[in-house]
Amino acid sequence: MNTDIHTQIPSPRSITGEGWAAINCTLAQFGQEEVVAPPARPQFPALAPQNLVITNAGGVVALNLTCPTSPGENTIVRASKPLSQGFEKCTDFRILGTCPAAVQGSADITSLYTARYGAPATDTKVFVRVSQMVNGWESAPMTFAAIVPASA
Repeated sequence: MNTDIHTQIPSPRSITGEGWAAINCTLAQFGQEEVVAPPARPQFPALAPQNLVITNAGGVVALNLTCPTSPGENTIVRASKPLSQGFEKCTDFRILGTCPAAVQGSADITSLYTARYGAPATDTKVFVRVSQMVNGWESAPMTFAAIVPASA
């Protein structure tokens, strides 16, 4: 059963009904105050995460998002369960949380991922999708995929 709340981006026209409910659902899911009147559609800055890098050092798998700039506090990270390498795309994502701060250009999402799915096995593929949330609105997402390498 899919328990993830999928927020669709409402059209830029006046927002009522479903679109407004989606904004309030997103705000509530991330612990922010719901709004009485729908906020104006924001201009989203460029997403900080640019790539997914998975390493396997001595059997310890780490998942990191390459972030040349700070992801801020409102970058939402979603991911898939580990899949076969043969998957070219994925449409089944679950929210892991917000992107942690980048250290030396890399945001470590290992603990977010393993809390949800456990450590991914060698030779499986992981898909990660990121978007920004501003005033309940979500930006268009970016999706990354990487294969868990053999232990080095």
